[in-house]
Amino acid sequence: MATSSAAPRHSCAKLSVAVEDPKAAGGGALFVKATWLPTRFSLAVTDGAGAWVADASDAEVRLRAEQWDQPVPEYLALAERYLAFQQPESTYTFHDAGNGNRRLSWTFERQGTKLEWRWKLQRSPNTQQTISEILDFLMDANIRLRAMALTGITKIAIENHIVNCLSGEEVVKKTQSFDKLKQEAEKCLQQSERFNKEKADFEQATFSKFVAVLNSKKAKLRQLRDKVAELESADKPPKEEEEEENSTDRTELFEEGSDKDPSINDEPSETGSGDVHSSPEKSAATSRGRRGRKRTRK
Repeated sequence: MATSSAAPRHSCAKLSVAVEDPKAAGGGALFVKATWLPTRFSLAVTDGAGAWVADASDAEVRLRAEQWDQPVPEYLALAERYLAFQQPESTYTFHDAGNGNRRLSWTFERQGTKLEWRWKLQRSPNTQQTISEILDFLMDANIRLRAMALTGITKIAIENHIVNCLSGEEVVKKTQSFDKLKQEAEKCLQQSERFNKEKADFEQATFSKFVAVLNSKKAKLRQLRDKVAELESADKPPKEEEEEENSTDRTELFEEGSDKDPSINDEPSETGSGDVHSSPEKSAATSRGRRGRKRTRK
C-alpha cells in the first residue's frame, strides 16, 4: 500500500506511571520511544534498569480499532496522543504480565465514560541495545532542539541588526511624515477659524438687515393705522347729525309754543262764544305741539 511506505514519525516521552514496587530502579518513571506508521506502530520502553518492546502489526491495529468502533487512523492518532505526550487527566500503569513481560495501560474518557487501553510488551532480547537506542534518540533530539534554538537566536540577532541599521532612516522618514501631518493639521485649523468668522459676520449682517426691514414695516403699519382712524372720524354718517338737529329744533319749538299760547285748547270755551270747532291753523299748531311732547318724552 502507498500509505505503508510513508515516512515514519518518532516520539519519546517520559511518563509517570504507577508501579508495583515504587522503590525499584526508575522510581515510577518510564521513557517510551514510539515509531508511528500509517497502519501500525512499535514501542520501546525502559525504566532505566530493564527494557521492553512491542511491535503492533497491521492486523493487530486493525483488530483493536474494530473492537473500539474506530477507523485505523483515528485509533493510531489517539494512541499517539497519549504515548507521545503525558496527558494530565490520564492514569498510566506499568504492571507485570508474567514471564518477564509487562503491560502498559492508560485511561481516557470517551463520551463521558472512562476507558482503558492496554498493550503487552515483551522483554527486549537485548536490553542494553534498546536502552542505548532510546538514549541516542533523546540526545539527537536534544541536539536538534539546541540547534533550532541557536538558529532562532541567530535569526533574531540578524533581524535586530537590520532593524538597528534601518532605524535611523525610519526615524527620519517618520519625523518628516509627522511634520507634514502637523502642517496639514495647522492649515485645517486656520481654515476652520476663517470659516467660523465668515459665518459670524454673515449672520450679523443678515440680522441687521432684518431688523431694519422690520422697523420700517412697523412704522408703515403705524402710519396706516393713523390714516384709518382719521378716515373713520371724517366719514361719520350726516343723517344722524341731521336727525339730532331736527329733534332739538322741534323740542325748542314746542317749548316756545307752550309759553306763548297757554290759552289754546282743543275744546270749546265755557261761554260758548266763538266757533264750536277750532280753526285749521290752531289744529295744526296743536298737533305739532303733541308730536314735540311725545318725542321729548322718548
